[in-house]
Amino acid sequence: MSGVDVGRFGIWTSALDRQPATIVRQAVAKIERLGFGALWVGEAARREVFANTSLLLSATQQLVVASGIANIWARDAMAMAAGQRTLSEAWDSRFLLGLGVSHDRLVDPRGHRYERPLTAMRRYLDAMDRAPYLAPMPNPVAMTRVLGALGPRMLALAGEVTDGAHPYLVPVEHTEQARAILGPTKLLCPEVAVVVIPDPEAARRVARAHLATYLQLANYRGNLARLGFGDHDLTGGGSDRLVDALVAWGPAERVVRRVHEHLDAGADHVAIQVLTADPARVPLEEWTDLAAALRLDPRSGPALTET
Repeated sequence: MSGVDVGRFGIWTSALDRQPATIVRQAVAKIERLGFGALWVGEAARREVFANTSLLLSATQQLVVASGIANIWARDAMAMAAGQRTLSEAWDSRFLLGLGVSHDRLVDPRGHRYERPLTAMRRYLDAMDRAPYLAPMPNPVAMTRVLGALGPRMLALAGEVTDGAHPYLVPVEHTEQARAILGPTKLLCPEVAVVVIPDPEAARRVARAHLATYLQLANYRGNLARLGFGDHDLTGGGSDRLVDALVAWGPAERVVRRVHEHLDAGADHVAIQVLTADPARVPLEEWTDLAAALRLDPRSGPALTET
């Protein structure tokens, strides 16, 4: 198992990328004080992931910051290895590198050709391992990397040459299958989207607004097809069956039951992404309610207030 302790529950969010750095520092400190073990952040067309991670780590004392994911097409393997080593040495055992192949529509504008993603990832990981680095090296225990793996072959690669996997946009059935492929000792950290709204119609409306973009991406559509969802499930923002499988909605206590289903299916850690009608809003109230429903132990610090 990985030497980086992410705990059982973390937060996955892109809302902080829409905020100025002063608000980000306050919000991430509040996430830490609520008792979550890790904060997962992506990059896509938002903040550069290593610079962003430095901002988040410098605003906290114990929280693990994880990339979900760092795009292998955004930097060469030597730069990726140097970024991980720099952060892991500076903040011992508080950085987890999640990396992935991303999607063609995000890779092509960078001037690369998105092809043979499994081969590209294997070669990239090999190059990372061979990359020279002349600065102080981190404690090996602090070095943890996982793959944003969905399909069985990428999951098998994650189990073979990394510390585990960080699947995104997956139902409980995928977590069970991923555990079987990874084996019992590898880290499995699925992202789970949630809407803390009890009304089904309102909750599904928020969920569909979130899913609409992802359902246009071949990687996610292919993975969902493997799990038994048909074309009728993958259109129009998703069928009720698909929405309810991918997004937990309802009061915090009901949402938490879905989180525990992923743990029961083999996850070591669940990265909870709170969806709201306004993606730019920092969902502090929902994070607070979920922390209480999960019975997290809050850390000491100033009282929590809305940002």
